[in-house]
Amino acid sequence: MAQAEQALPKGAAADWTVPQDWTAYGADEHAMWDRLFERQAAMLPGRVVPEFLEGLDILRMTKPGIPDFAELSERLMKRTGWQVVAVPGLVPDRVFFEHLANRRFVAGRFIRKPEQIDYLQEPDVFHDVFGHVPLLTHPAFADYMQAYGEGGLRADHMGAIDHLARLYWYTVEFGLMRREGALQLYGAGIVSSYGESVFALDDASPHRIGFDLKRLMRTEYRIDDYQQSYFVIDSFEDLLAKTSNVDFGPMYRELEGATDLAPDALLAEDRVYHRGTQDYARAKMPC
Repeated sequence: MAQAEQALPKGAAADWTVPQDWTAYGADEHAMWDRLFERQAAMLPGRVVPEFLEGLDILRMTKPGIPDFAELSERLMKRTGWQVVAVPGLVPDRVFFEHLANRRFVAGRFIRKPEQIDYLQEPDVFHDVFGHVPLLTHPAFADYMQAYGEGGLRADHMGAIDHLARLYWYTVEFGLMRREGALQLYGAGIVSSYGESVFALDDASPHRIGFDLKRLMRTEYRIDDYQQSYFVIDSFEDLLAKTSNVDFGPMYRELEGATDLAPDALLAEDRVYHRGTQDYARAKMPC
């Protein structure tokens, strides 16, 4: 939900928040949420980490219609001290980090149109709320998100946001978890996408690589299609431990002199759970 600096939208508060205005949603908008929810809810069990499904139940997101952010926030506050706040769209990096550092998750309030059901460029309320919010009920993941916001504020002063953004992308948005030898989904960009929920686990094309912080932060990513590589963690507790006890300053300086890695790169030292064919990406390359 972050982007480069821009002017404060009309009607937004200084922190870029706006009222959700839940009563303004029409029947067609609630119906779109229900359509998306039912499709994902039918195919995610057995594929997504169980903490995600538990979060849906804790937050009572299984009831029809677009959730009311005030109700979600009340339940989240009792669980992990988080809130959901509405914003008009993508927000500046520093605003995004400040909200996360204060345990506020920013969510767009609009929902996609029927012709955008499988893809839209700017995150909508389904991506932001269905994809992200259930895992904020998990204490370790909730702490990780706050720590990421605090780290983002430090990275902003160091001019290192680009590298840190890759950590968010490959964990919060497109992360996989390995449990008892099997891979499961947890990234919001995957669990809110019907196509990528299948592709990320089942397709032979992408690499699936064990999490390594420095290596991940060197790796470029795709913003226009399915990922060519996914990084795999062992648990949310492990992810928090491997990122919260790190002095990122020296790492940023080291990364400044390192060559970025292509999204499909594999290194000799990588822990590779699946060496992808990259057929999907190659088929889309211009002749």
